[in-house]
Amino acid sequence: MKMERTNNNRNLENKKPNVTEDFAIVLDVITANNGFGVSYTVQAIGFNTFVLFELIPKKGVDIDSGEKVYIGDGKRDKIQYIKRVLYYDKLSGSANSELYYALLDIIDEKEDFFVNFFNTAGPISLRRHALEIIGGIGKKHLTSLLDIRNEKPFESFEDIKKRCVFIQEPKKLIADRIVDELKGTADMKFFVKK
Repeated sequence: MKMERTNNNRNLENKKPNVTEDFAIVLDVITANNGFGVSYTVQAIGFNTFVLFELIPKKGVDIDSGEKVYIGDGKRDKIQYIKRVLYYDKLSGSANSELYYALLDIIDEKEDFFVNFFNTAGPISLRRHALEIIGGIGKKHLTSLLDIRNEKPFESFEDIKKRCVFIQEPKKLIADRIVDELKGTADMKFFVKK
């Protein structure tokens, strides 16, 4: 069931984020002429939280799409401040196009975390298992996957692909799930920490 966003929810978007994040991957650098000169904003995704941010860069710095920038509480080299948390539908066309590739890079870099998810995920209710949130894993494949991981824990994405022939691209399945969570079409959030 998709929840409709109300004006109250939209107002939350403009509030200072209460999400703790140290790094973000730049999705787009937007240039605008506001009549007083050129201003820049950065749309990015949090490396650990997968939260979408609008960032204000420091003057005179070069920032490129795909770049990992520090946004934590310490001294920031390129980002002046976090302006707000963004909803998926507020992403620019370029940011939207870059999002999936950024997710694949993050998932690649955090492979151990996601492989551990496959190794340790358990039931979330009497009728549903956490692994079923991943596209392509239904009841039939779930039983096979659990049997395979009980024989020996998975060591990598390649190991998952090799031993579970029904999961050919675990990275892409995880990225698809994260996009669904960002869009608000997922029934619950597992990876997006907002």
